[in-house]
Amino acid sequence: MKNRKFEELVTSGNSKIVFLIMDGLGGVENDEQSGTELQVAQKPNLDGLAAKAICGLLDPISPGITPGSGPAHFGLFGYDPVEYNIGRGVLEAAGIDFPFTDDDVVARINFCTVGSDGKITDRRAGRLATDDNIRVCEKLQKQINKHAQLSDILIRPVKEHRAVVAFRGKGLFGDLEDTDPQKTGELPLAPKALNEQSKSIVPIVADFIQQAAAILNDEPRANMLLLRGFAKYRRFPTMLDRFKLKSLAIATYPMYKGIARLLGMDVLEGITAIKDEFKALEENFSKYDFFFLHIKPTDSRGEDGDFAAKVKVIEEVDTFIPGLLKLNPDVLVVTGDHSTPALLKSHSWHPVPVLLSSQFCRKDKVAIFDELNCITGGLGRMESVYLMQVALANADRLAKFGA
Repeated sequence: MKNRKFEELVTSGNSKIVFLIMDGLGGVENDEQSGTELQVAQKPNLDGLAAKAICGLLDPISPGITPGSGPAHFGLFGYDPVEYNIGRGVLEAAGIDFPFTDDDVVARINFCTVGSDGKITDRRAGRLATDDNIRVCEKLQKQINKHAQLSDILIRPVKEHRAVVAFRGKGLFGDLEDTDPQKTGELPLAPKALNEQSKSIVPIVADFIQQAAAILNDEPRANMLLLRGFAKYRRFPTMLDRFKLKSLAIATYPMYKGIARLLGMDVLEGITAIKDEFKALEENFSKYDFFFLHIKPTDSRGEDGDFAAKVKVIEEVDTFIPGLLKLNPDVLVVTGDHSTPALLKSHSWHPVPVLLSSQFCRKDKVAIFDELNCITGGLGRMESVYLMQVALANADRLAKFGA
């Protein structure tokens, strides 16, 4: 029912649903390592869980499409990733609980280093320390002059070299190309509108970049900025409104907190380690219906190309499965938002293994949780957007359709 409002079938209940999302979980076979990261990892608890569950593969968007983290997560939560797609700027800003208004166009800032010729020498300014990021943002906010068409301009730090800027003004649209050329040795790109209605913001953004270049000129590393993921802020229907689920997000990275906030989830702050995420799940289990527990390092180690380190993260998560099972969730889903094979050092189009455990699931013959075995699972291969309705059905929260 991707194109129908299946939430009209949602019923109230007391069941508990846990989505354990290991970011970038999927891999591809590495001949030197004798398999994918999941195949090599020692994960007896996940394999034991798979043997009592129903398994399959998920396409985050559709077959062959490599997804960004935003649409991949929207799909997992039952939001059509194309219909609800939004730029990274809004997601990053929501992650720091930014005070949005309906007049905001938001972009993510990457502080960078440029040489005397203006060409980029480091796209991340040496992974600027967060304390320096805060100082630089305060410097910009203090000295920047807002364009005449704006009611305000707000600059806020996120983490390391990342920040956000909101251009606040009536009638603005945010469909702009990134100013990041995605490689060193190039000049930052000029802002460019993707459609007619967004042309009016181009001179506003160009003015901001010009001012920022002058203000940051004396900085040793963060002497320029790149803008990415432009988006007009929009409101989303909440998980509570759509699915009658009081939801909690447990994550360490701002963007995933941002996705959760946009969908009306409560968000815990101050958690930095995997063990603390599972502890927080236990401490809050009685208070919510739905839990989004996000594991970031699987993706990070994949993007680093560090096969062994990604394996270790999977093995670490595996040690917490027995404690999670003691909470006795009515539905437990373990999957990833997308694949990030260490072999590719990036997101990829490969489908992601998924397992769903519940009292009512039709158990299949999968006994090892990995990409190869999940091909044969009872869930088959489906787009991620269908996962939420399958989870709700297994939680006995969907009514019958029709007479």
